[in-house]
Amino acid sequence: MQNLNTEHKKKRVEILVRGTVQGVGFRPFIYNLARRFAISGTVTNTSTGVAITAMAPGDTLDIFMQAIVDQAPPLARIISLESHCLPFAGDNDDNTAPSFSILPSIAGSSANTAIPPDIALCRDCLRELLDPADRRFHYPFINCTNCGPRFTIVETIPYDRPKTSMKVFPMCKACTAEYHDPGNRRFHAQPNACPDCGPNITLYDRDGRCLQTDSVLARAATSLQEDLVLAIRGLGGFHLAVNACSTRAVSVLRDRKGRPDKPLAIMVADRAAAEKFCLLTPVAEQLLASPEQPIVLLGKRKDTRLADNLAPGIDEIGVMLPYTPLHHLLFQQKNCPEALVMTSGNSSGSPICTANDDALARLKTIADLFLLHNRDIVTRVDDSVVKIIAKQPVILRRARGFAPAPIQIPWRLPNILACGPGLKNTFGLGRDQTVMLSQHIGDLDNLASYEFYQESITHCKNVFQLEPEVVACDLHPDYLSSRYAAESDLPLYRVQHHHAHAVAVMAEHGIDEPVLAVILDGTGLGDDGTIWGGEILQADLTAYSRLGHLSQMHLPGGDAAATEPWRMGLSALFHSFGDDGIAMDRLPAALRQEDEGKLRVISSMLTSGFNSPLSSSCGRLFDAAASLLGIRQRISFEGQAAMELETLAKKAQTSSWLKDISPILHTNTNALLAENNGKWEICSAEFVKTIHDGMQRGEDRSALALQFHAMLINSITRLIEKLSLQTGIQKVVLSGGCMQNSLLLGGLLHTLQALHLNVYTGNSLPLNDGAIAFGQTIIGGLRHVSRNSHAGD
Repeated sequence: MQNLNTEHKKKRVEILVRGTVQGVGFRPFIYNLARRFAISGTVTNTSTGVAITAMAPGDTLDIFMQAIVDQAPPLARIISLESHCLPFAGDNDDNTAPSFSILPSIAGSSANTAIPPDIALCRDCLRELLDPADRRFHYPFINCTNCGPRFTIVETIPYDRPKTSMKVFPMCKACTAEYHDPGNRRFHAQPNACPDCGPNITLYDRDGRCLQTDSVLARAATSLQEDLVLAIRGLGGFHLAVNACSTRAVSVLRDRKGRPDKPLAIMVADRAAAEKFCLLTPVAEQLLASPEQPIVLLGKRKDTRLADNLAPGIDEIGVMLPYTPLHHLLFQQKNCPEALVMTSGNSSGSPICTANDDALARLKTIADLFLLHNRDIVTRVDDSVVKIIAKQPVILRRARGFAPAPIQIPWRLPNILACGPGLKNTFGLGRDQTVMLSQHIGDLDNLASYEFYQESITHCKNVFQLEPEVVACDLHPDYLSSRYAAESDLPLYRVQHHHAHAVAVMAEHGIDEPVLAVILDGTGLGDDGTIWGGEILQADLTAYSRLGHLSQMHLPGGDAAATEPWRMGLSALFHSFGDDGIAMDRLPAALRQEDEGKLRVISSMLTSGFNSPLSSSCGRLFDAAASLLGIRQRISFEGQAAMELETLAKKAQTSSWLKDISPILHTNTNALLAENNGKWEICSAEFVKTIHDGMQRGEDRSALALQFHAMLINSITRLIEKLSLQTGIQKVVLSGGCMQNSLLLGGLLHTLQALHLNVYTGNSLPLNDGAIAFGQTIIGGLRHVSRNSHAGD
């Protein structure tokens, strides 16, 4: 901040505030602050931020600018505040009465401001919603400057009503008065509306007929009580809702949606209801009640009345509280079930529906009734998901409430588009010292998802007025995101998958020195052409070297091995015992239940190497362990076997588990680590032998599952200790989809910190592929800057 002299003589300055400062009540805040300090001037939204002209004595201006930073609205995020002196436009008479006004917004050629995420209903609006004396009593679209839709309704910036989907709802006289009243909470609240002038709700059947009823919400609640499937048009798309306490209703939804096992999130009315069904911690309570209100994964109570088919085989369930007025009003209905499944309104694998006509067409084979509204959704956004590991929140899906909040970095980037991975896709837009990471897009494995991806990139480029001059993508050329990048005709930087994981964590924490990176996930193309997934790297912001990895196993049938863990069980036996391990008469009981003909085919593939690429994947190692323990031989969603393996292991977990694994660190680990051709290998065959022999002896499966986790933690920790001594590097980053396992991540944090290493992991960004685009943005951008700066070398 410029330090103006503090003499009493009046000065005139221009102040530019950048960051998340539009759609958060910032201009009203500045207006009232200026009035408080008797400052003359103006405030307006521009494409570069909020611009303020202010005239007052120098010492008053200093205090005013400090108050802007210290007292900013709760949803504002100030990135920078710059000021410079202006010449006086007129009389400098100290007796002139102060006058301050809000000017119309100014558009520009590039947008350096940020659009705030959509924010859950605030307490003030909730109180009005439930107050019979309030004019917005039971109005499903109540909002103010502190809450409500933002990103999902914005067409472009500066953020003003004519540039949102609210432009078709002219404000009535009462709403207009609020909008222009500096003392009102809805002063310049762009989505402001009421029953007289705003959006409304309707109820339709699956044949597209509008149902006439005294109360749309009462009828909708009754349908849920009757075990019908209700499609609800929400903030960033549709939900499919059913009674979460009805096994029958959940089963119907699963059958119709084609989602046989994947966990279903629930919504409950309030904290008390959440505690009735799940185990709450202080961290969980804070997350549930936060302005973002994500889905939070919580342990299920043993005596819960929730349907047992909500999350079969898994000990956690996703829980969220109502975050829109419509949700709150639904739970107010006397017939509404205590808990509702709220899952994405789509057929399995497709993007969520946003438009009424689209939902009526695509969801009519799933939903019985449709609760609709007539406020257009400009940008589809799914619910965010958070898990608590080692008493800290870990984001699994960054979407509603978090995206597209900008991420500040200490390095300057060119205008860059990072196209992200093939699965759990997000994309990134970088400019200067800011990265905008998109909302969760999903798996780019079908045309509809790819169209959503393309549509989202185009929309965000337009909104942020950023035209990329550089593109980055994954090293794998066949991802649709990589093909999109290759078709851009711009300088292209292909980034190795696990290096991107490492740099995403480094950049989040502002680390610019080399680190040791432990990256554990399902798959990523290595620079040697093989499939990586259990990697120990030495990484900096633009380069890396592979120091170690999990020992390789064959993937019999290629991609099919990722959906049929029994193939990985067989591969693990071959890897550990050779041909003897896969002899038909010596197979463990868990595998003998498979079709003998298929077993012989896969055995033949393993011995010949036909269609069985090698991989160091940690995800596939977890699948192998789940198979050999008889947990699961086929999966219906990504990570299912690993999640059920974690659940089984937790049954053997004691309160002293972390302390119990510490002595293991001092045992001989020669059998677990080997050095080959200058690279260290973690010998996962030893893990497999432990499980195999334990099962042969009839040992407790949960104890074996926990021992598997302990051996993996032990071997990684020992290797990092060796490499830290060898390289002198004390900073370690942990990332990759397997780190979503609370035993694995919690264990590694404990053991590595016990070695007095500085350990970092993702906090505000996902550990899974949802952060890959962020890493790509940094790596590609800095490589491009470095290339340009050394162009004459």
